[in-house]
Amino acid sequence: MSVRAFEADPRFGYSQAVRVGDLLFVSGQVAWDEAGNVVGPGDARRQAERAFANLEQKLRAAGSSLERVAKLTILATSRDHLAAIRDVRHRLFDPVGHYPASTFAVVVGLATPDLLVEIEAIASCKP
Repeated sequence: MSVRAFEADPRFGYSQAVRVGDLLFVSGQVAWDEAGNVVGPGDARRQAERAFANLEQKLRAAGSSLERVAKLTILATSRDHLAAIRDVRHRLFDPVGHYPASTFAVVVGLATPDLLVEIEAIASCKP
């Protein structure tokens, strides 16, 4: 079985996504813009929107899409962020026609103090 990494960064020791056969494992995506700035400090909805947008970009770059997501893991720094995250998730997955299996966990912190939400996924690369 072949393994292919996407956007590997040896400085940090991980890849943004790794494809193993027909499965794609996407690392946790946060609300960073292209310059590495946090989008929406203090705003869980804006951060969820950006994290999902970053996730969708990583999926497409590796030959997958939201339609092929089987599992999401969502981390947030407060349970109070869940409603906003759910709204964004519904807006994206209602048109897809299925909802991925999902885990939500509250964590003490993420990579930087301004980050409120992180989303990772497992998806298929086969239609």
